[in-house]
Amino acid sequence: MRYIEKADTTRRYSKIGLGTWQFGSPEWGYSAEYNRTESARIVRRALELGVTVFDTAEAYGFGRSERILGSALRTALEETGTPREDVVVATKIFPVLPLSPVVQQRGVASDARLGLDTIDLYQVHQPNPLVHDATTMRGMRVLRDAGVIREVGVSNFSLPRWRRAEAELGAPVISNQVQYSLLARSPEQRLIPYAEHTGRIIMAYSPLAQGLLSGKFDVDHRPSRGVRTMNPLFLPENLERVRPLLGLLRDIADTHQATPAQVALAWTIRHPSVMAIPGASSVAQLESNVAAADLDLTPSECEELTRASQGLGDLDRVRELPRLLRDRLSR
Repeated sequence: MRYIEKADTTRRYSKIGLGTWQFGSPEWGYSAEYNRTESARIVRRALELGVTVFDTAEAYGFGRSERILGSALRTALEETGTPREDVVVATKIFPVLPLSPVVQQRGVASDARLGLDTIDLYQVHQPNPLVHDATTMRGMRVLRDAGVIREVGVSNFSLPRWRRAEAELGAPVISNQVQYSLLARSPEQRLIPYAEHTGRIIMAYSPLAQGLLSGKFDVDHRPSRGVRTMNPLFLPENLERVRPLLGLLRDIADTHQATPAQVALAWTIRHPSVMAIPGASSVAQLESNVAAADLDLTPSECEELTRASQGLGDLDRVRELPRLLRDRLSR
């Protein structure tokens, strides 16, 4: 496993983390057995492989993801002998009304569901266009001073809003969790350069574009259930447009005896300040994701992938439109 080396934080952030939206969330269509047993095996194996970052949110399964992750981590930490301070437990407040008292109440509630004493990274899930960051960050300061949380992050924030949140907090907002992949490259414009300059962290969610970059889907094999059926990326015309990029991923993967998903992840985390938090439907998928941290793509391979993805901006804009509208309203 590799780790982010120059982050302004006391904790080690692995280049590949574990996203747990799928834990307890019915929209993914996973079975109750997955939530009871497979999720715990995934968490334990992640620890064994050197994963340090485990990301959840109160919105995932209405708190069920936090409970499942917390229970699995408590057991895995004890069984593996991993020190608690070696793990970054990250969750997010759903900012319907993120006033200071609400932030404090929701942070305490998430901490109780996780049952791990402290939330290492507490993030604002989305910028609220109607609530000023001053009151949100005031609540974060209270939680931090009380020891409920250790550090503050944001998610889906534009650079001006991220910097404003830092000013209101009066301390580093250590991370910004954003959609970043070969099919969602807007963070390269301002967010990633800022993170690299200031010692901040970009946490890339959906780094495989909900599995599209794994090469498992095409026009004749479209998703039949779960959240992917609602994603415009999987429309037939978009699957056809992305076919050349998927072909290139397969070619590069063959060169490295890897998979297209591993190549896509390795491209995403090539920046020193970027880590990725893919989900995992099984221990095998987790192991495959983690192996991407040690996959060295050549500069020419990275450039080939970058060029191949440049013509797919329309796909990115279709999926990013809701976020762009939120950002516009929140400026």
